[in-house]
Amino acid sequence: MTSTADGTFEPILLDVNDVAKLLSCSARHVYRLCDGGRMPAPIRLGALVRWNRVTIETWIASGCPVVHFGGEKMILDLAGKSLDLDRPRVMGILNVTPDSFSDGGLFASLDAAERQAECMALEGADLLDVGGESTRPGAAAVSVDEEIARVIPVVERLRARLDVPLSIDTSKPEVMRAAVAAGAGMVNDVTALGASGAVATVLELGVPVCLMHMQGEPRSMQQHPQYHDVVADILEYLRNRIAVCEQAGIRRERLLVDPGFGFGKTLEHNLALLGGLQRFAGLGPALLVGISRKSMLGAVTGRAVEDRVAASVAAALMAVERGARIVRVHDVAPTVDALKLWYAVHTGVTANRPY
Repeated sequence: MTSTADGTFEPILLDVNDVAKLLSCSARHVYRLCDGGRMPAPIRLGALVRWNRVTIETWIASGCPVVHFGGEKMILDLAGKSLDLDRPRVMGILNVTPDSFSDGGLFASLDAAERQAECMALEGADLLDVGGESTRPGAAAVSVDEEIARVIPVVERLRARLDVPLSIDTSKPEVMRAAVAAGAGMVNDVTALGASGAVATVLELGVPVCLMHMQGEPRSMQQHPQYHDVVADILEYLRNRIAVCEQAGIRRERLLVDPGFGFGKTLEHNLALLGGLQRFAGLGPALLVGISRKSMLGAVTGRAVEDRVAASVAAALMAVERGARIVRVHDVAPTVDALKLWYAVHTGVTANRPY
């Protein structure tokens, strides 16, 4: 692991082949040494460790435990449903809005939302993120009452009929309360709990929360976004929001971070963030990334929003390679398939075994 000037680190990722090279043995021999013949990988080092032969042999003898960022295993408690972040997880996007950038209006009815949620669950989504207010560039604000009217019937229906955990995509404390009461187990907030009373609300609710960076607000965020150093600036912002939450009493294991691709960033900013994403994994909380179908992919590929599946999957894989624990996507099935292949390459666990 290498330290950076701002105090974060770039994690070292070791797979079975790396360990085999360091031990001067075959990958098959490493598999035999590992518990159950499986490698829990990539191995993410959360502390400075000198990986010599003795260290690796000791690690293997102890059953090859995964050492996560910060030295702790990451398991989210989502309203009684556990989500182990020992491997990359897929969050399916369920917008019940008339004006979201990619699928606005498609799932605004209760029945359509349920059908889409069922589809994503069958395709392998690990959790679903329900949103009732568009945050696309130029989007108009929605009242508390309107947002509650859109999302609560959906959360209640899905909680009753599906086993997949639910997240509520909102920045309003009133909506957070109503959604968690209806069955949501996580808050995903594009303002990083910036609204008055939001931090206290999440503390009281006791659910995990994702703190996302956004420069400005949706109506104006893409007009003139500026940074001194986009990666360093957003790292500092998220570090401060983590501190605010922890000082209020929200435990670190309930925090996730998201650099906010497309939220007050130019194409150059977004590409720099993706290239430096491993530094955000070094902040401590689990890293959540949402790049699916976004305009940066259209700018690079020249494709319309409905034709960005391949680019979205590629971006998700790049994010996972750089430390993302959760990827937020529209296209669940191809993303799950790609991550199965990625996982098989890194662990030796093939597609005929549970992902």
